[in-house]
Amino acid sequence: MGAVKKQQPQPGIARWRFALVAGMLCLLAVALVVHLAGLQVLPEQDKGYRFLQDQGRARTIRTEEIAAYRGSIVDRNGELLAVSTPVQTIWANPQLLKEASEQELRALASALGTPAAQFAKRLEKYRNKGFMYLQRHMTPEQAQKVLALDLAGVYSKKEYRRFYPAGEVTAQLLGFTNIDDRGQEGLELAYEQSLAGEPGKRQVVKDLKGRTVQDLAVKQEARPGRDMQLTIDMRLQYLAYRELKKAVADNGAAAGYMVILDTRSGDVLAMANQPSFNPNNRQGVKAAAMRNRALIDQFEPGSTVKPLTALAALESGRYQPHTPINTSPGYIRLPGKTLLDPVNYGLIDLTKVITKSSQVGITKVAMDLEPETLRELFYRMGLGEAVGTGFPGEAPGILPSRTRWHPIELANFAFGYGLTVNAVQLAQAYSVVANAGLKRPVSLIMEPGKQAAEAERVVEPKLAREVTAMLETVISSVGTGKRAAVEGYRVAGKTGTVHKVGSEGYADSRYRSVFAGFAPAENPRLAAVVVIEEPSTVKYSGGEVAAPVFGKVMTGAMRLLQVPPEEIAPAEQQLAKQLDERGTAS
Repeated sequence: MGAVKKQQPQPGIARWRFALVAGMLCLLAVALVVHLAGLQVLPEQDKGYRFLQDQGRARTIRTEEIAAYRGSIVDRNGELLAVSTPVQTIWANPQLLKEASEQELRALASALGTPAAQFAKRLEKYRNKGFMYLQRHMTPEQAQKVLALDLAGVYSKKEYRRFYPAGEVTAQLLGFTNIDDRGQEGLELAYEQSLAGEPGKRQVVKDLKGRTVQDLAVKQEARPGRDMQLTIDMRLQYLAYRELKKAVADNGAAAGYMVILDTRSGDVLAMANQPSFNPNNRQGVKAAAMRNRALIDQFEPGSTVKPLTALAALESGRYQPHTPINTSPGYIRLPGKTLLDPVNYGLIDLTKVITKSSQVGITKVAMDLEPETLRELFYRMGLGEAVGTGFPGEAPGILPSRTRWHPIELANFAFGYGLTVNAVQLAQAYSVVANAGLKRPVSLIMEPGKQAAEAERVVEPKLAREVTAMLETVISSVGTGKRAAVEGYRVAGKTGTVHKVGSEGYADSRYRSVFAGFAPAENPRLAAVVVIEEPSTVKYSGGEVAAPVFGKVMTGAMRLLQVPPEEIAPAEQQLAKQLDERGTAS
């Protein structure tokens, strides 16, 4: 057989093919680089490129909310009452967190201060969710311990937590915010829109674990809330709260509240309530403790409106302060009811009717007046309409209007039954007397630059001064309010002891003790109302329970406000002596 002839290789053709393939690969690489550059660097000209770029940004760039700082609340002297402090909130994506090891989860639970078993149970509950809070409102130091674990799916965000430096002393007035720093009660709720501010927005770059690796830009700055200044003077607030708390405890009372007004401006200088609560820790707090009784509760004021009835009598022109009124034999019969005095005061004048708080005397005066005349005066003094503080739930009170008044209805109305007021309304009415008949709007908020509202004249100055003189006798040694006296100052005021309504009408053993007044009587600075609900001790009258609170608070207030002591004029000493003698004769 002949030998097979081998085919010789063609090296030229092989090199050509190699170069072709290599060139094509290089072109592909260049095309890929150009394509990537078009997607990432070069100005986008193609809609497809723009779409892909938007998709890329959507997977790495996020828009986050910037928490807005809530406005602070201060008193009239700038003392801080409410402030928001920065805190960290830790949250997680359970879908990512469930990939962590058991050891990592135990470390996370420990950093959060949560038992491992309880934490595992929570994770199981949220296993199919994309979001869960791990811990709200942690201090930055606490939050850093959690973040230092560097676990996928665990994140933090900045928030604010409200803090109230005065605690329970201003709790019902200020109210509080919820965990999201939104107002829920009190002034925090009433002025939520002003205090809250507006959150901002920023763009950030996130990594695969959802952590922020770069801040890109602030799209919208957070707008902080407006600060708010109250008319409250914390020196008087602390004083009123302390004495009120002591009186409620000493008398075994169910509750108590006190309001102090600046008679010259209408500003509320103090508004204290008992029982109270700590707004910084509301765990286990009862709803009743959160109520601002001074504005929300409406009550029958009892004998504290007798001076207003006397004022209506003076306005009628048929009465003067020394007009005699026969209260013998110590009671008066009306259809369906007999009204009694503690003793038979006999023939006394209108002033002594107020001094002794004579039920019979004020009833006889009321029977001699037109009912609508009396009601119209009460309305002018501010009863029966909201004072307009803007506080949520402020009670307007009830001032009845009838086409026909039965005698007992008119008598009750004249000495404070059958109508309701709140403590601020009653304080405003006494402030009108203190201001010689001028009525000023009541205010809780100080607004810089705002012009003070003009006072409205509702009573003639002469008549207001005559009623003031009557109210001074109540604080004398023979008056029902002698325990409201303030050494070195003339005080004007009136006691009230009111039967509370029960399931079957007025209860014989449940009382409300009230005192309303102002000081100094000659040149008034402060008007105040004290209400003690249901004292359970032997003492229950307004003169025994509420008047001492007024006296102690006013004694401290005169010193704090540096009001110079007054000299008691000889004429006033003689008046006190005459009243003592007339009281002994009775």
